[in-house]
Amino acid sequence: MENRRGLLTRMRRWALVWLGLLGLIAVVGLGQAIAEDAPRLPPLSAYPLPDALVDWNPDSQDDYFDEITPIEGIGYLVWPDRPVQVYVEPPTDLSDRSQVWSQLVQGAVHDWSLYFPLVLTTQLEDANIAIWRDTPSIQWDANQSPRARSAETRYRIFVDAPDDATSCLRHQMTLIIRPGQSDQHIAGATRHELGHALGLWGHSPLETDALYYSQVRNPPPISVRDVNTLKRLYEQPTRLGWPLVRSPSIP
Repeated sequence: MENRRGLLTRMRRWALVWLGLLGLIAVVGLGQAIAEDAPRLPPLSAYPLPDALVDWNPDSQDDYFDEITPIEGIGYLVWPDRPVQVYVEPPTDLSDRSQVWSQLVQGAVHDWSLYFPLVLTTQLEDANIAIWRDTPSIQWDANQSPRARSAETRYRIFVDAPDDATSCLRHQMTLIIRPGQSDQHIAGATRHELGHALGLWGHSPLETDALYYSQVRNPPPISVRDVNTLKRLYEQPTRLGWPLVRSPSIP
């Protein structure tokens, strides 16, 4: 029988996701429509590639796209509107480790911005991705033993302006990066979680990739395989960002 604490931890971890999906079900009728004129999900469609990915043509085309999972009923977690705005929790004291943490996290944002349009914002309300300095929830292993985590990523799917005729599906990402790590592991964990936030919802089986499934002694930089996978991801269709389909009004 599953450990109760482990179950509660997983329930809390996915609360934002499932609350968002439950709201989505109620609004757009993923299940049974609650009204004849209820909006329906838009068809799956792809967006143009960002310029940096259009120009990305390395000698090696190797990737791990088969490990990336779309969200049921939604498609892949790609960002329709660009640049994507990233909020990084500001340091609490310029003289302590929170300043170093902030610099390392912003450096990881810059690393990914070479391949995808990201910009930093100081306004939380404008952010598509928010990165917080905190301790992630405890993870329970197969033996139901607690294991410390270095970082985690959560997503929320919602309907933008549900009462508007141009309403559409949107998503937001929340990243938690544990501060009590070495500098290289803070940077590596942030690169990894930002990969998830850009839509790489899965892991690489090779430890030379930033999206490797486990933490390593020397976290790697963003690899050619990481960017190849990101490019393939942004060639895929999604329902995010496209207007909901509304039935014609009955006179």
